[in-house]
Amino acid sequence: MKALPHIADKLKLAMGLDMATVGASLIERVVRERMTALDISDDSLYLALLQTSAAELQSLIELAVVPETWFFRDREAILAAARLARERLAAQPALPVRILSLPCSTGEEPYSLAMALLDAGLLPGQFVIDAYDIRTRSLEIAAAGIYGRNSFRGRDLGFRDRYFTAHEAGWHLQPHIREQVRFAPGNLLAPDFLRHAAPFDFIFCRNVLIYFERDVQNAVVNLLEGLMKPDAVIFVGPAEGGILLSPRLESAGIALAFGFRKRPVQRRSGHVPTWAAPAKTAAVPPPVSAIPIGAPAVAAKRRPAMPEPSVVASPVAPVSGRLERARLLADQGKFEQAQALCQEAIHEQGPSAAAFYLQGLILDAGGDHEQAQRCYRKALYLEPEHQPALLHLAALLQAQGDIAGAERMRQRAARLSPSREDAHG
Repeated sequence: MKALPHIADKLKLAMGLDMATVGASLIERVVRERMTALDISDDSLYLALLQTSAAELQSLIELAVVPETWFFRDREAILAAARLARERLAAQPALPVRILSLPCSTGEEPYSLAMALLDAGLLPGQFVIDAYDIRTRSLEIAAAGIYGRNSFRGRDLGFRDRYFTAHEAGWHLQPHIREQVRFAPGNLLAPDFLRHAAPFDFIFCRNVLIYFERDVQNAVVNLLEGLMKPDAVIFVGPAEGGILLSPRLESAGIALAFGFRKRPVQRRSGHVPTWAAPAKTAAVPPPVSAIPIGAPAVAAKRRPAMPEPSVVASPVAPVSGRLERARLLADQGKFEQAQALCQEAIHEQGPSAAAFYLQGLILDAGGDHEQAQRCYRKALYLEPEHQPALLHLAALLQAQGDIAGAERMRQRAARLSPSREDAHG
């Protein structure tokens, strides 16, 4: 297809999708699908249509975006937002909590937030969730609120019993949860996107920045900063932490949540709002980090509250304690110290899949993707069914253009997940 690079440039300009990241085969497939639907055999004619038809460009975008998400996919970040929202309301009860979810895909993320906030004791009138996505078909699925088995992963599915009713196509989300989320179409790269929106307390923008080139990443981060209240927290994916760390943004210090906040004036003067300060002990589930679109993961059981640093360093459980401390340091952007603690754990107790996987996450977040890939492979050598390592390795391979290798990793991971049959009804 001679016109494919020009069509790819059109997609990149419209939605930031870089062919070097997702692979030429994906873009060629969706282009051929649209050409077949329109009975066009010449890709140059299709390019001409794209240049004059906003509707056709949207149709191509609908195919190029592959929604892959599930409820409580980013459990650590969601639970952290619920806890912080409760603390914020205790300090400022007159102001409803405002939350932004983008891209929201088929609604699992914003709906998970709504359920978590209600579980945390918030009343329906105490929070508002705005959710945007470029793909209108995803928004239609979200509005219907009917989900198949692929949207429910892991063992902790108690929320499904509380908030869903059985449906012939799967499960139907109860109306009072659907009413808590306001869905709308939106494009992060549109010049007028949320230009006049009121600022938010929490922003979820996970695993989308990795698909953009650096200049687009900077533009999006600037947009998101402008949408943050002075004491807001923004949550991104584990591989995106390095993108946000700057003189203006710092880690929120919430283990495994990959949250960031502005460096406010009051912090430099020694005052930090009580609700915004990271908790000294936080109930944190095992590491199930978010991963790019197209790669599934599983939820995990909760574990006891995170111990204080003094307890972490105690001789009771030195190796696991070092790994816990390493996770905390990595989430604060202290990658070298986190890496050193992983090495100490491996030196004292020997190689383990958990240690190599955590090393991979740290290297990934620090931008050393080659070494991160090696660590994920070491984790898989020791534990071939380590699903998070499979999924993160798939994401790295895809980012490097190895689409076939990424697909193999996803297929291996999918065999460990619930059936994808009847996904989204």
